Amino acid sequence: MPSVLPDGESVPQDGALPPHALEGADRRPLGFYLHVPYCATRCGYCDFNTYTAGELRGSGGALASRDNYAETVAEEIRLARKVLGDDPRPVETVFVGGGTPTLLPAADLGRMLAAIRDEFGLAAGAEVTTEANPESVDPRYLEELRGAGFNRVSFGMQSARQHVLRVLDRTHTPGRPEACVAEARAAGFEHVNLDLIYGTPGESDDDWRASLDAAIAAGPDHVSAYALIVEEGTQLARRIRRGEVPMTDDDVHADRYLIAEETLSAAGFGWYEVSNWATTAAGRCRHNELYWTGADWWGAGPGAHSHVGGVRWWNAKHPGSYAQALAEGRTPGAGREVLAAEDRRVERILLELRLRAGCPLGLLAPAGARAAERALADGLLDPGPYEEGRAVLTLRGRLLADAVVRDLVD
Repeated sequence: MPSVLPDGESVPQDGALPPHALEGADRRPLGFYLHVPYCATRCGYCDFNTYTAGELRGSGGALASRDNYAETVAEEIRLARKVLGDDPRPVETVFVGGGTPTLLPAADLGRMLAAIRDEFGLAAGAEVTTEANPESVDPRYLEELRGAGFNRVSFGMQSARQHVLRVLDRTHTPGRPEACVAEARAAGFEHVNLDLIYGTPGESDDDWRASLDAAIAAGPDHVSAYALIVEEGTQLARRIRRGEVPMTDDDVHADRYLIAEETLSAAGFGWYEVSNWATTAAGRCRHNELYWTGADWWGAGPGAHSHVGGVRWWNAKHPGSYAQALAEGRTPGAGREVLAAEDRRVERILLELRLRAGCPLGLLAPAGARAAERALADGLLDPGPYEEGRAVLTLRGRLLADAVVRDLVD
């Protein structure tokens, strides 16, 4: 959840959506994202809307407290029911992210999920995920989560090497994320993800291979691997600027990505989005697919973003301001934008091109279509799908995905 919110028009006090937003809603899946903004410590690379206890002390008082957070989020879920009116769709995916959701008691996460179930209902086979810090869960906690209805868990592993974790300011010990996978399986979790980061200053190719090997050996059915992005304003950016640690360049990122693709593919993982691999179709993150395909989701929590029928809005960032709005019976929405048809077309290209299924060539404007022909000739797009009317990135195209996208959206 980015820490900087965009500009936009004001949101009505009751959160009401334009009438067109729910047109054709029955043909789109509906999901919920629940943001938990609390962290025990701040990781040096993190630019998300998160807060440690020290950062909240004296800035929001009881309203910013973790103690009543589950009920505050439940209040926004009840608001969502009012805004969406008689929308009959059950919720197909729920994703609890942060921050560190598992700093809250498992019962609190269960109460937030129960509010969604009570107000909207969950679709048969709904995917219900929470992120978890490896040091914030144990077997009993995971069993409680599973009993509350969670069926997927995502652990932040990042690296198997202590010196890499130290640069990232990650506090868990190497080996703990792998143990968490076994504990989650024992608790009955059907799907488990491990998040990895490559390109950390001081990381070598061998360090990265060791992290991949450790993740695979742990037995998850999903692995996410992201290139480290050094965001301005973070502790890591300041350390790089002072010359304390080196900056990793794009060539290193490309090499690490190729290592990831080779290693994960050999272990039976297939890519389905540029940074995500799964062992089976059922192991894919359906909630993220909902984002990437422009479906509807309601984001509850401080700074959370929502999208329904081409209307996108975002909540007040600070937990105190967020809770205050709901306590006063008004939306916590801080701003919104109504996407024009051209905006939605461009977003479809931006997001769908990152998927293994690619995007329809029919979405491209004439300049973008010409760029697609060049990308095909340069080996960046797969010729088979291209002949069937879809732009699908090759492995080389995935390495240059951002540049390909920029050309195709013209």
